[in-house]
Amino acid sequence: MSETIFSKIIRGEIPCHRVYEDGHVLAFLDINPLSRGHTLVIPKQAAAQVHELTEEAAAALGRAVTLVARAVVRATGCAAYNVLQNNGAGAHQAVMHVHYHIIPKYADGSGLGIVWRPGKLAEGEKLAREVAGQIGR
Repeated sequence: MSETIFSKIIRGEIPCHRVYEDGHVLAFLDINPLSRGHTLVIPKQAAAQVHELTEEAAAALGRAVTLVARAVVRATGCAAYNVLQNNGAGAHQAVMHVHYHIIPKYADGSGLGIVWRPGKLAEGEKLAREVAGQIGR
């Protein structure tokens, strides 16, 4: 994986507003927040996408996302929030280092704004079973 701004933050070469840190994870305020309290949670393992993480790093990241989300809710008083994680440029990932966004949503509309365009599971039950079988291998 190539060097990213997050690699430099982890090493302390670039300052950040740290809110949580353990041996595997670092969490800090986003410098371009969508709302007050917008926080990033990143693994210290260098990996561009979630499927590239070790199980140990992924488990630590999952625990930390929960802890940090609780802290963001407590600190901001937000009633709702989004947890966002993108994998790859085609999925709008800007920094190629795994990271989760915890984005508080407020009554004034600040926070993540998305348009959800759901489709149908599959064109026929057979295709859905085939895809589920392929994923479940």
